[in-house]
Amino acid sequence: MLVSERRDLLLSRLRTDGKVLAKQIAAELGVAEDSIRRDLRELAAAGLCQRVYGGALPVSPAIADYATRQAVATDSKQRVAAAAAALINPGGTVLLDGGTTALAVAKALPADLAATVITHSPTVAAALVDHPTVEVFILGGRLFKHSAVACGAATVEAASAVTAEIFLLGVTGVHHEAGLTTGDPDEAAMKRALAARAADTYVLASNEKIGAASPFTVLPLHEVSGIVTDTPEGHPALAELREAGVPIIAAR
Repeated sequence: MLVSERRDLLLSRLRTDGKVLAKQIAAELGVAEDSIRRDLRELAAAGLCQRVYGGALPVSPAIADYATRQAVATDSKQRVAAAAAALINPGGTVLLDGGTTALAVAKALPADLAATVITHSPTVAAALVDHPTVEVFILGGRLFKHSAVACGAATVEAASAVTAEIFLLGVTGVHHEAGLTTGDPDEAAMKRALAARAADTYVLASNEKIGAASPFTVLPLHEVSGIVTDTPEGHPALAELREAGVPIIAAR
């Protein structure tokens, strides 16, 4: 088998099985395990998979820049946003993450909802300027332009002074083994700091994020109260999340 054919096979297995184990594929093809690892390194360098110990997982398309992500899975994000908005109780306080799905949540809030939104996203805050009954608090700090959010020490310090009933968390990957992941270590740390300030954390997971992984862990699955997703029932990755004991909130 040519190297190009072998790598095509690896990508095909990622799509169908949701993961690749280097040892297993090497035995199946009768090649050295080092050859498979080298293939996976090359595929990861090209942005086609996410390497993990022993193999690889599907890479998340949500690690693209903010402008590009605005055009990814827009209908899916709107469905997730509507379901997530319904989790906010009248008179409640919610920590709302940044990113394109969080922005969709801000736009999906009912016009008569009286609530307080705390966010480190200037775009989310701007989207709520005209909302008549939502109070908005912005956490400041260094602007991480990739996701259009503030992060860093100043933002973490500001977050330590607030509390909320729920945190609506945006990630780029949701996988039953890799957990909740994103593409930047500082942003991952910021998300953890926000989750620590809320009684419950719910994950905003449009369909393309389910079964995918990114380099940096945000939280393990057992630390969240639920995953809001429109991924169809019967999807293998969704079944694996249920088997891991994660509550799934269906967005339809």
